[in-house]
Amino acid sequence: MLVETPPAFATEAFVDARAAVSRLEEIYERNTQFLRDRFEAYVNGGALTTRVRACYPFVRMTTATHARLDSRLAYGFVAGPGVHETSVTRPDIFRTYLTEQIELLVKNHGVPVEVGESNEPIPIHFAYRRDINIEAALTIADSSAFTRSLRDVFDTPDLGAMDDAIADGTFELRPGAPEPLALFRAARVDYSLRRLYHYTGTDPEHFQNFVIFTNYQFYVDAFVQLCQQRLASGQIGPEAFVAPGNVTTLNARLGGGTTGLAPERAPQMPAYHLVEPGYRGITLINIGIGPSNARNVTDHVAVLRPHAWLMIGHCAGLRNTQRLGDYVLAHGYVREDHVLDHELPLWVPIPALAEMQVALEEAVGEVTGLTGFELKRVMRTGTVASVDNRNWEISGPSVIRRMSQSRAVALDMESAAIAANGYRFRVPYGTLLCVSDKPLHGEIKLAGMASEFYRQRVGQHLEIGLKALERLKQQESERLHSRKLRSFAEVAFQ
Repeated sequence: MLVETPPAFATEAFVDARAAVSRLEEIYERNTQFLRDRFEAYVNGGALTTRVRACYPFVRMTTATHARLDSRLAYGFVAGPGVHETSVTRPDIFRTYLTEQIELLVKNHGVPVEVGESNEPIPIHFAYRRDINIEAALTIADSSAFTRSLRDVFDTPDLGAMDDAIADGTFELRPGAPEPLALFRAARVDYSLRRLYHYTGTDPEHFQNFVIFTNYQFYVDAFVQLCQQRLASGQIGPEAFVAPGNVTTLNARLGGGTTGLAPERAPQMPAYHLVEPGYRGITLINIGIGPSNARNVTDHVAVLRPHAWLMIGHCAGLRNTQRLGDYVLAHGYVREDHVLDHELPLWVPIPALAEMQVALEEAVGEVTGLTGFELKRVMRTGTVASVDNRNWEISGPSVIRRMSQSRAVALDMESAAIAANGYRFRVPYGTLLCVSDKPLHGEIKLAGMASEFYRQRVGQHLEIGLKALERLKQQESERLHSRKLRSFAEVAFQ
């Protein structure tokens, strides 16, 4: 079949990052509108005699020098001469991010970037901000319009091509093809943007650059209450609070009021966003229990390129000297969860990141009022083991032996996956857990005891996490994004 496409955009060079991003947005909006127009005509019975295709915009940089750049940089430069390119989606969401990345490239290499149309087709599903079944197919007047397969007319998502080979270091460059400029190409990003809405109940544009993952509803309740208090008081900084269903409450100093409708059923991993200008606020996600959830949600949040994510939740204390309510600051992980063994083999170390460790330790000290040796009364730094068996304590002596040999001081089910995916996707990560039981030492979590423990500790634990993120916000992005997370053959974009 012939292929109908929109008129081609000429590739153009830019030294002004904002102008480059505006062109990316112009191409993206024109091409997705083209696809939506054709699709809506199709589902309303219009006859299409050709295939329909439009492609994502790209950004490209070409350099011909091996000149060494500032060795302190973790991103914002390419490793060597050549052509480097990536396709781009949703420039409206990524405007701030793309502007910063392009500015760094132009500044560090002294060459313009080029913007044009890539050869990566936009799947028809991704031409819509959400599901085409909601936003377009409701207009179907006659189901006979679908007697021919959708794939005969439009490009559809190719899940075989939406992999993480660039991030995993397994990407094989075709002869003559440009080097990758970013960890994720456009369709892979689009896929995750839709998964985020599906799992969290909020649109991706509400997600902030500082993220807390937790595994208990108690933390959500405390976060919601705190955010509502800040907005009601008219606090400077936050602009709004967004809950599942995109229910949005404005800060009182901006007029207040709430819009949106909460969903009838809670999403699987509900997200809540304390929104600040420039995505500088905080997102909290209740990921539930288990390493599969932890890997799933971080696979998708990673495409938003956050500045940091933290795990705060509860754990089993493995040392008899620990008390219920003590904190554990993870400096290493025993990965017995197995959810990333293929992508990130167990021989890969997951190092502690100094910036994250310092921020968390200082926040514990500030909130508890303890310093120096006294801080060790309530917080222990050590290895956290994460397992995929919730009933690990009754699974036999081999598990207990491995925990002892590893020198682990705490055990949970999510922390290792969150840290490992942070390492894998170059997102700064940290873990601060709170001991809720000590099953190896006869202190088993029972319903009444658990409720009392949670009431006493949740508020303080959340406050520590929020203060740690506030400290991280004050650091330069170039310092926060550690070189420990970057390989020796790395893409330029953060």
